[in-house]
Amino acid sequence: MTSTATRPDPVVAHGRLGIVQGTALYVASVLGTGLLVLPGLAADAAGPASVVAVVAVIALSIPLAGTFAALAARYPDAGGVASYVRRALGATAARMTGYWFYFGVCAGAPVVGVLGGEYVAAVARIDRAGVPILAAAIMLIPFGANLLGIRVAGWMQFVLTGLLLSVVVAVVSAAMPAVEASAFTPFLPNGWAGVGTAISLFVWAFAGWEVGTHIAGEFRNPRRVIPLATAIALVLTGASYLLLQIATVGVLGEGAAADSVPLLSLAQSVLPGFGTVAVGGVAAIVSVGVMNAYLAAFGKLGASLAANGDLPRWFQRGEEAGGIPRRALSLTMGVVAVYFALMLAVGLDLEPFILVHTSNMVSIYAVGMVAALLILRRWSVGWWMALVAAVLSAGLLALAGVKLVPSLVLALIAVGVTVWRRVRASRRAT
Repeated sequence: MTSTATRPDPVVAHGRLGIVQGTALYVASVLGTGLLVLPGLAADAAGPASVVAVVAVIALSIPLAGTFAALAARYPDAGGVASYVRRALGATAARMTGYWFYFGVCAGAPVVGVLGGEYVAAVARIDRAGVPILAAAIMLIPFGANLLGIRVAGWMQFVLTGLLLSVVVAVVSAAMPAVEASAFTPFLPNGWAGVGTAISLFVWAFAGWEVGTHIAGEFRNPRRVIPLATAIALVLTGASYLLLQIATVGVLGEGAAADSVPLLSLAQSVLPGFGTVAVGGVAAIVSVGVMNAYLAAFGKLGASLAANGDLPRWFQRGEEAGGIPRRALSLTMGVVAVYFALMLAVGLDLEPFILVHTSNMVSIYAVGMVAALLILRRWSVGWWMALVAAVLSAGLLALAGVKLVPSLVLALIAVGVTVWRRVRASRRAT
C-alpha cells in the first residue's frame, strides 16, 4: 500500500460548523451516560485507586482521539472511518466498517434512550411503565433537530453541552469542600487488578471520538477546527470524569461502591433539594445530547454508504457538505426502531444491545487504526499516535473475545455483498 505522503490531500469541503458547535458535538459523543453510572462501578472495582484509572484512560485516549482528528482534518468525508478504510484496504473492508457503525453501533441508541428514561422516571417518581415513552421522546427530539440540518443540531448541542457542564461543575464545586482525606485509605483495597478493571470500564466512557469523522466535511476549516475541538473536548471530558471521581470517592466513601446511582447520591449530599432535580436534568441532557451527536454521524454515513453503492442509491441525497441527509436519517430511525422494539420484547434488558454496540465499536477502532497507519504520512505525529492506538485497539479486540460475534455477522454480510456483485458482473459479461 502506498503512502499518501506523495499524494496531495483532497480538497477541503466548505461546511458551516465552527469551533463552538464542533467542540459541543465532540464533548457530547464522549461525555455520555457514563457520568450516571461509571463513578460507582469504578469505585466498586478499584476503590479510591479508581482515580488512577481515570487518569490512565485520559492518557490512553490521547492517541486515539488524536489519530481520528488527524484523519478527519486531512480527509473530511461523510463516510468517516469507512472512507479511510476504503483508501487503505479497499471496498469490502470499507463496507464492513460502514455496516459496523451504521447497523451495529446503532444498537446503542435505544440503550441511551432507556437509560435516560429510567433516571428521569426515578427522579420524577414516574411509574416504570412510562420509561418506553420517555425513551422514545429522548430519541425523537434530536432526530427532529437533525432533520433541520447539522447547523441547527450543532447549536442545539452547544446548549445541551453547556447545561450538562454547568450541572457537573455545580455538583463538583459543592462536593469538593466536603471531600474527606480518610476516604482515600486504603488506596488499593483490591490491588492493581482492580485498577485494571476500572480502566476497562472507563475505556467505554471515553469512546466516541470516531463520531466527528463523519461530520468533518461540515466544518468551515477542518484542518484548524477539528484538532482544536478535539483538544478542548479531551480537556473538558477528562476533567469532568476525574473531578467527579474524586468527589464521588471523597464524599460517599465506601458507600460509592454499593451505589447504583452515585451521581444522584452525591448531588443529594451536597445540594439538598436541588440534587434530585439536577441529576434528573443531567440524565435527560446527557441522553438527548448523545443521541444528537450520533444521529448527525449516522445520517452522513448512511448517505455516504449509498453514494458508494453499499446502500440503495435513493438514500444518497444530503451526502454533500451542507446537505441534510433526511432519507438516511429516516433509515437510521427505522433501524433504531427495530432495536427498540426488540428491547421492549425482552423487557428492557439492555445487556444484549450494549454487547452489539461495543463489539462493533472495538472492530471499528482496530480496522480504523490500521487504515490510519497506511494513509497518514509515515513518522508524522498522527502516524505515531495511530501506532500507539493500534496496539491499544488490538488489546481491546483480545478482551472482547466472543463478544465480537455481532460484528463478525455484519462482516460476513459485507463480504456476501461483494460476492453477489462479482457474480452479477460476471453474468453480465457473459
